[in-house]
Amino acid sequence: MGVHTYLAWRLVIEPGVPEPWCSTLLAAICAGALSVVLQPIGERRLRPAAARWIAWPASIWMGFAFLLLVQLLATDAALWIAGAALRAAGGSTPDGAVISGVRAALVAGIAGVAGIFGLRGGLRPPAIVRREIRIRRWPAALDGLRVAQISDIHIGPIRRRRFAERLTERVNALRPDLIAVTGDLVDGNVELIGAEVEPFRALHAPLGVYFVTGNHDYFSGVRDWTAKVRELGLRVLRNECVAIETRGSLFDVVGVDDHRGDFFGTEGREDLEAALSGRDPARPALLLAHDPSTFKRAAHCGIDLQLSGHTHGGQIFPFGFFVRLVTPFVAGRYRRGDAELYVSRGTGFWGPPMRLFAPAEITEIVLRAEAPSRTNATA
Repeated sequence: MGVHTYLAWRLVIEPGVPEPWCSTLLAAICAGALSVVLQPIGERRLRPAAARWIAWPASIWMGFAFLLLVQLLATDAALWIAGAALRAAGGSTPDGAVISGVRAALVAGIAGVAGIFGLRGGLRPPAIVRREIRIRRWPAALDGLRVAQISDIHIGPIRRRRFAERLTERVNALRPDLIAVTGDLVDGNVELIGAEVEPFRALHAPLGVYFVTGNHDYFSGVRDWTAKVRELGLRVLRNECVAIETRGSLFDVVGVDDHRGDFFGTEGREDLEAALSGRDPARPALLLAHDPSTFKRAAHCGIDLQLSGHTHGGQIFPFGFFVRLVTPFVAGRYRRGDAELYVSRGTGFWGPPMRLFAPAEITEIVLRAEAPSRTNATA
């Protein structure tokens, strides 16, 4: 409520908006605040067809409120600095009511334009992003092996069965060798939205379709959802490793639970040591971990490539700067020693149906054997 009180004061009361616009705008802000409170309740208590009537307005308002809040805080800081400089120089400050009115109009206008662009970006289909990654230990026989990664799909009241159908069609059309689903599949209980994920039953890759849990899968009931995902035919990796043999070579696919698992009082959490236990360290290893922060540890444990999501690439600019306060791995490729990390910007969205300068993606990763050095080539 504090955020909404601040928005009401800066945008309506302080600028002195006249009636009846003052009451109308204050009522709209109160309605927005109420919808944000009701949204998670509806998500977990109502069927998607009913929940969307709360989810859509709440989620859209959440995005616009964020854009308004960031601008107001930034302009508050700028005005305070400018005012202090004027007073130090012995000058007089401009009329406060005029400044407040102009500021409120500019902030609302910019938030409106940015929000519209964000909605267009959030609701358009995810882009196909192709990345080639060379791995030092990758066998030459497996050069060109392709992995399709989808992450942070967030099937729920807004992204529903039709989105899952189209996503499945597009991933299968890539004809990948292996599919990795790196967490946050859903927002909602199995009983309410289990039917919405049925299209994922058709996901297919010769070397398998693998899933690891994300924090929202824990919010939504991890035990029920992992059972459902297994029933769909996906291989759920919960702190375990699978050896894959193809083209006469072997590599491991390792999967860990989200490291926040036990924070929610539910079973399981990331256990990298258990996942790696017993594997042949001479084999190259592909790690699926929802949170890219796992890379800080995995890079020193013989992992060659980690695929993650979780950050959404910030989703709505400038939120990516706040994400960096939690993890340095926000989107794209990172390297530590011989270990590589790829962080997907996510395939769906969470909260606001907006993406601003952080487009959603379906990632096609082509794994390449490291080219021989010139010395070895001429020896």
